[in-house]
Amino acid sequence: MLIEMYFLEEIVVQIYKFIFKFSKYLNLLTMPRYFIEFSYDGSSYHGIQKQPNSLTIQEVLEINISKYTGSDINLTLAGRTDAGVHAKQMFAHFDIDSDFDQNNFCRSLNMMIPKDICISCLSLVNKDSHARFDAINRTYEYFIGYEKDPFNYKFLYYLKDKLDINKMNESCLRLINHKNFKCFSKSNTDVKTYVCDIEHAEWVNTENGYRFSIRANRFLRNMVRSIVGTMIEIGTYKITDEDFQKILDSEDRREAGYSVPASGLFLSSVTYKNIFETSWKK
Repeated sequence: MLIEMYFLEEIVVQIYKFIFKFSKYLNLLTMPRYFIEFSYDGSSYHGIQKQPNSLTIQEVLEINISKYTGSDINLTLAGRTDAGVHAKQMFAHFDIDSDFDQNNFCRSLNMMIPKDICISCLSLVNKDSHARFDAINRTYEYFIGYEKDPFNYKFLYYLKDKLDINKMNESCLRLINHKNFKCFSKSNTDVKTYVCDIEHAEWVNTENGYRFSIRANRFLRNMVRSIVGTMIEIGTYKITDEDFQKILDSEDRREAGYSVPASGLFLSSVTYKNIFETSWKK
């Protein structure tokens, strides 16, 4: 009899646990979803994605948004940037089960967070919208300067060599026509596919250097910095356009050039299609 009572109690406990978990799931489904648009100088952070014992942009935002809303906020990011990389435009979404002041969200949060992060817009979106998976494409820019600048060193890569960007732009066409970019992916990472659809890649002259822009549906970890390092070797006549194609075909990171510093890299835009319902700007 005691054994039967014990098992009956265990069954009741398990039923209550299931009901509790299911109710939390239902609550999550009915919570409104918000996107935030923000930018940051990544110089002082160990990347955007939250990680133990390191200062990250996600952690700073979650702590302060939680304080403002009075709810425990977990952000889902549109993507990740590594330590020292910057973003002119980044997005994240969160679900919330309580009311908060949307009108003063951006202004109040910008007073709470450090000066090197800025929230520019809060948007109510459809519950199915997703910051990462609904992004149509992402654009990165890399800046190189050939004049040393003590006021801008955090935002470019100083390179004394002059580059032949005409040669480099010829090789950009190979990027657009290629699909598997394993040769530019950081080694020992958990990647399901190395396929990326590059829509645009171009080098242009700036006042004191060069800017490389590249747009694709997705990017591999360290991919842009590896591409830039390899293309610098084209621009300094160390390898040819034909060598560049061989590197692409090799699918071997060891065949590609060096990874340039994070300081010159910016995530410049993330594109979505018709997902924002109501927006509150800073």
